Amino acid sequence: MTREQYILATQQNNLPRTENAQLYPVGIYGWRKRCLYFFVLLLLVTMIVNLAMTIWILKVMNFTVDSPLVLQSDRNVTVNARNHMGQLTGQLTVGADAVEAQCKRFEVRASEDGRVLFSADEDEITIGAEKLKVTGTEGAVFGHSVETPHIRAEPSQDLRLESPTRSLIMEAPRGVQVSAAAGDFKATCRKELHLQSTEGEIFLNAKTIRLGNLPTGSFPSSSPSSSSSRQTVYELCVCPNGKLYLSPAGVGSTCQSSSNICLWS
Repeated sequence: MTREQYILATQQNNLPRTENAQLYPVGIYGWRKRCLYFFVLLLLVTMIVNLAMTIWILKVMNFTVDSPLVLQSDRNVTVNARNHMGQLTGQLTVGADAVEAQCKRFEVRASEDGRVLFSADEDEITIGAEKLKVTGTEGAVFGHSVETPHIRAEPSQDLRLESPTRSLIMEAPRGVQVSAAAGDFKATCRKELHLQSTEGEIFLNAKTIRLGNLPTGSFPSSSPSSSSSRQTVYELCVCPNGKLYLSPAGVGSTCQSSSNICLWS
């Protein structure tokens, strides 16, 4: 056997025999194919049902682009806010009798510039509006003190500070000033009106000072001045206790002669 014949015989023995090989089809057949079609059909039906339910919910709840969001309930409507740990941080409850908000800080802001109009927390309540108007007939009732640098009435309206059943006290360590630039200042009371200065003085500065309804003293019947004509000039006298009274003026002082009025006080 030559070398060429040996190589040829060896290659023929190494070639695979294909006359007995079987061919296997590639793909999904039989019950597997039917199951795949069934799951695809089921998924399609589920998508259609979900789409129909979504459209129905949007229609029933009136969820539209141009209309506002309306939440309705036969009882309460509660909106909760929670942090990343699931803890409740804020709650808004709208009920038949009240609207309750539970949070660390409650704010109401203006829609134009975002300015805080109202804010409330555990320490204080702040009203940032330009004007606070109370229209109730009984006004506003405060259980404790109210701090404000300015109290002003509306234009063409009177400002009235009144305590119907108790006292009205105005105090200031550096002074209290009451002025009426274009009108009168009146102070009336049922009993005594006290003007007291512990260290300074009471200063009355006006062109005319009038003391009305002062009692008028009279001379004893033996006094020669008792038979005088109608008196038009009087002398202002002071009792030892500070009471003022009038005495008919004479050539000299007549306060001593009509001092019997001091016994009535």
